[in-house]
Amino acid sequence: MTGRESNRIKDAEKKRVLDEAARQRRARKALEALEQDNFHEDPHADLVMSKKVPKFQDGIKNSKEKKTKRKNAEYYKAKYRKNFPQLLEECKQNSTDAPNYLNALAPPPNKPARRFCAVCGNFSKYTCTACGTHYCCIRCLGTHQDTRCLKWTA
Repeated sequence: MTGRESNRIKDAEKKRVLDEAARQRRARKALEALEQDNFHEDPHADLVMSKKVPKFQDGIKNSKEKKTKRKNAEYYKAKYRKNFPQLLEECKQNSTDAPNYLNALAPPPNKPARRFCAVCGNFSKYTCTACGTHYCCIRCLGTHQDTRCLKWTA
């Protein structure tokens, strides 16, 4: 009679193990895919309110009592707000020695980077043998292997 074997150990032997360069390629491709998914201009930036839309106000005002609303500075700030590429272009044109988005640098940290679980976000002690993703417990490892492990292969 043989001893019990762990299914986790048997499954780990079947999976392929990636080297560090393949892991970095995989992470870079995942970030590029996220960047493409998330980049878009504000779809409501050019939206104009129709005057035919009913106005729901607490009190009913007489048409003679209408006051003209003056547009304040906040209105113009919101209307002519710059998007991120416009702000970067402005930084490039106003290049001075003062720190800005393009030339601000922080020194490298003295302590090693903290590792967080890719599933739940807690501190992690372990890494996946196949893809190098961090996890904190066996339950998170199971979730990672079922849904995330090697999802984006290089």
